[in-house]
Amino acid sequence: MSGQVPSSVAKYFGAQLAKERKRAKLSMLALSKITGIDNGHLGRIERGERSPTANIARRLDDAFFPDGDGAKFLELYEASRSWVPAAFRAWSEYEEQATQLLVWSPYTLSGLLQTENYMRSLLETARLPPEAMTARLRNRLERQQRILYRRDDPARCVFIVDVLSLLRQVGSPEVMAEQLGHLLEVADLPHVTMTVMPAVAHNANESPFIIADGAVYTESSGGGGVYTDRVLATLSAKFDTLRADCYRRGESLSIMRHLEAIWRRGASPLTAVLTVESA
Repeated sequence: MSGQVPSSVAKYFGAQLAKERKRAKLSMLALSKITGIDNGHLGRIERGERSPTANIARRLDDAFFPDGDGAKFLELYEASRSWVPAAFRAWSEYEEQATQLLVWSPYTLSGLLQTENYMRSLLETARLPPEAMTARLRNRLERQQRILYRRDDPARCVFIVDVLSLLRQVGSPEVMAEQLGHLLEVADLPHVTMTVMPAVAHNANESPFIIADGAVYTESSGGGGVYTDRVLATLSAKFDTLRADCYRRGESLSIMRHLEAIWRRGASPLTAVLTVESA
């Protein structure tokens, strides 16, 4: 039996509806009377069997958030139309409730660690429509605020940074210098541990993944998924072996500082190495 979590927009919207309805201590029939939405149809939406509409999302926001504070259903509906991968929307609740996050991203930096300029330069390579670019930038920055910078009991975050992501130029040298400086700032947060993985062969190099308390999100160029079964166990074991192969924390920070200084001089560390070897 597969352990993949359903990742459709309807499933995620329905889960959020169930959570708010139970928090408000409303029966489905009571919510139906408040919103004017058919009781049976509401049930199908909550179970993820029917997709919401903008009108339904507005009615739910009016029912649960009459003063507008905290309203989210219309935002969720709009997000479903903003090129945010559906599988990642299914992951967000696991991530936000986690007490610990273990993050590995080969070749490029995790979205949780990216500066806005790095994000933009990376997304530009995908040639996204302008509205998709804007939505993804906003969603990544908001995600960072929710996970890394929340005031109340933030998750303990363990980042393994691929050294190749520190050498690969995304945008300009100025963008990379800013990004390296940002990494050092994040690494200094009390709930964050960050180490660098050397450029060696490893069986986790093929794809990024994030492990929460009881689930893992992983993706490839063909798509992503949330798993709670053997995939979680396999990737948890891989993360342990990655940690064993990393530089120590102090060595990792020294590497980042050194590379930041090179990028700030307007040079690419990788180009400098290749030039020396060619000579």
